[in-house]
Amino acid sequence: MTIIKSEFSLALNQVATERGISVDDVVSSIEQAIIAAYKKEYSKEEEEIKVDVNKNTGEARIFKDNKDITPPGFGRIAAQTAKQVILQKIREAEKKTVASHYLSQVGTVVKGRIIRYDGYSASVDIGKAEAILPKEEQMNNYKYQVNDNLIVYLKEISNDKFENPRIIVSHSHPKLIEELFKREVPEIANGTIEIKKIVREPGERAKIAVTSTQSGVDPVGACVGQKGVRVQTVIDELGGMEKIDIIQWNKDEKLFLMAALSPAKITSVEIDKTGKRAKVTVEEKEAPLAIGKGGINVNLASRLTEFEIDIVQTKSEEPEKTPEVVPTPENTPDIKVAKEKPKA
Repeated sequence: MTIIKSEFSLALNQVATERGISVDDVVSSIEQAIIAAYKKEYSKEEEEIKVDVNKNTGEARIFKDNKDITPPGFGRIAAQTAKQVILQKIREAEKKTVASHYLSQVGTVVKGRIIRYDGYSASVDIGKAEAILPKEEQMNNYKYQVNDNLIVYLKEISNDKFENPRIIVSHSHPKLIEELFKREVPEIANGTIEIKKIVREPGERAKIAVTSTQSGVDPVGACVGQKGVRVQTVIDELGGMEKIDIIQWNKDEKLFLMAALSPAKITSVEIDKTGKRAKVTVEEKEAPLAIGKGGINVNLASRLTEFEIDIVQTKSEEPEKTPEVVPTPENTPDIKVAKEKPKA
């Protein structure tokens, strides 16, 4: 029995040379698939059988106890099985080749377009491959739609349960902001400005601590840009919803804490270094700014500084009111009070 000799040999060699797959690996897979096909169609019980596929001619024979038991007419089934295995091997090889192409890009940002949804996960076309944007890597308040163009962070390449490579991208990872700032701020790209840490509530707010490695360089001003153009570009790339606070990193923990809680004005800071707690005192009118909507500002500041922060409010001191003075001839000697003339 011959399995489409010319096509078999051609396909086998093409897979081996162009896709970088071992010929022995393909033949072994074909043999296993033919055994499964034979048992499904002809075998009524478990039996030890072997298949021999000639790599040169494509001829396949089925043996049991060293006897040829190849059924008449089994060639069509065997040929179809071999074709499916070869095509599957080609698809697997292509996926691995594409995955290896993107392996060097892990940890960078790529442009993509949402092409469909699979449950809660989105499939994103990133050029030569499809990537997966899982639910946990999406922004909670971002309304994703098919054909949306995104800039995403290439997080990792892993294998699924079938050992097929999967490219995982993220729209919520802190590194996405870091990579976007590297593109917009040359001082970060060349090392003049260092990003110490980034914390995010994706789609709502982020805080980024920066410092300068050279004297005379304002790290906050460089990241904000003239008229805020640099930071606004990053915000726009994230969908325009996420506010970004750029903070001057300081080795003085008290000063760093005060800066991290911006835009609130801090009255005082007491630090317990052992317990990594900080008692921050603010005036009553500054408390809403220090805490933020839903506690977001104080929570981000806590994660940025790695201190548990307790906000203590004090009543705002009101300036003393000067008692109102009623003008009289005694206290206003320069003012002449006209006397009332008697009525005639």
